[in-house]
Amino acid sequence: MDSSNLWQTVLADLQLQVSKVVFQTLISQTSLEVLNETEAVINCHNPMLINLIEKRYQTLIKETLKHYTQKDLNLTFRALRKKSNGDHIDGPLFRAKTAVYEIPVNIERLNKDYTFANFAVSSTNQMAYAAATAVSKTPGLSYNPLFLYGSTGVGKTHLMQAIGHSVQENNPRLKMIFSTGEEFTNEIIEAISNKTTTSFKKKYRRVDLLMIDDVQFIAGKYSIQEEFFHTFNAVYQAKKQIVITSDRPPEEIDKLEARLRSRFEGGLTIDIGAPDFELRTAILLIKAKQRRVDLPIEAAKLLSANIENPRKLEGILIRVISESQIKDIPLDSELVKSVLGKTLKIPPKEKIFEPEEVVRAVSSFYNLKVSELKGGKRDKIFSLPRQILYYILRTEVGTGLAEIGELLGGRDHTTVLYGVRKISDLIGSDEKIRVDIVGIKNQLSG
Repeated sequence: MDSSNLWQTVLADLQLQVSKVVFQTLISQTSLEVLNETEAVINCHNPMLINLIEKRYQTLIKETLKHYTQKDLNLTFRALRKKSNGDHIDGPLFRAKTAVYEIPVNIERLNKDYTFANFAVSSTNQMAYAAATAVSKTPGLSYNPLFLYGSTGVGKTHLMQAIGHSVQENNPRLKMIFSTGEEFTNEIIEAISNKTTTSFKKKYRRVDLLMIDDVQFIAGKYSIQEEFFHTFNAVYQAKKQIVITSDRPPEEIDKLEARLRSRFEGGLTIDIGAPDFELRTAILLIKAKQRRVDLPIEAAKLLSANIENPRKLEGILIRVISESQIKDIPLDSELVKSVLGKTLKIPPKEKIFEPEEVVRAVSSFYNLKVSELKGGKRDKIFSLPRQILYYILRTEVGTGLAEIGELLGGRDHTTVLYGVRKISDLIGSDEKIRVDIVGIKNQLSG
């Protein structure tokens, strides 16, 4: 494991050991510059932060590094200055004559993995997913504002940033801003202190897509809410898109001004529920595929049955992958059991469906006749649903390849195997296929 991957693993482990605020504010800002047999050099661009990290979390970081490297390393904490470039402007913003009022398409702020293709869909988030995709296709016209709320780790930020990725891909010239409620607050305070409020207003009000994550952070702060109110109005009246996330609905955000609450409720407000067992399993498979790791379905189910918090689930997945790579042992259910230890729970038993039930569900979902699914036509409107049927019968029902072939008009088992493999490959990248499979399973369960 190279130093970059090692540090990502260490960060994931530390995320489970400290509070969310500590991790986001301090620990996540670090990087590993040097790693040798005796020393690890840890970087941070902020001198004040690196001193605080060294003082409070040196022992924790050292022990976590020791777990993965099996070495008792000496830690050196170093503050690095950001490299300057030709576009750097010294002094207060209001003195700058050029480029100050330009609004960057801050695509670099977006997590490259937070796309629609990597979003696992189920009944708990299907409405939010549909609304987000609609907004990404026609920003400012479909649902404005779009207000997504739910507990930590349910996918609010993922969907918001997926909108940003999609909009940028469809029209790179559109201007967008992604900011958290805390960052918005800090920027206002800084702008007032530096007398650069004009630059701040132009930055936030002249955008085509405004994304504010965790907006509940501005509640109770009068001057911040005042500025956000005018920013919201400016963007909305220009018929530009606003997307907002929160951990609760507008009416439950304490100390939120009534005029802001009414504007938040003026668009579409959607609750994203906690992921169920099937969705957690799907999320794990997608996360593993992103890391180019083959995670067995049984191991994924075992993890999903034992951990409900999505953030913690990803952290444990990283730990399991690291254990497998460092110790050079198979990534299987036995490894998962050893990592989970005494808290181990058995995955819930799944409802057993008869093959003919699945055939009828697939034909109904795609508005096809059963005879068309079992027939020999190779047009895509028939072949793709047929391959999805192969996949569900094989992976969800456990039907043998030969039995599937016999059920569907006497097809050869190699044809069935090809279809199963094709859908297995597509399910990690094609969101429509994932949505269709979830819809079929919901139809079966209902």
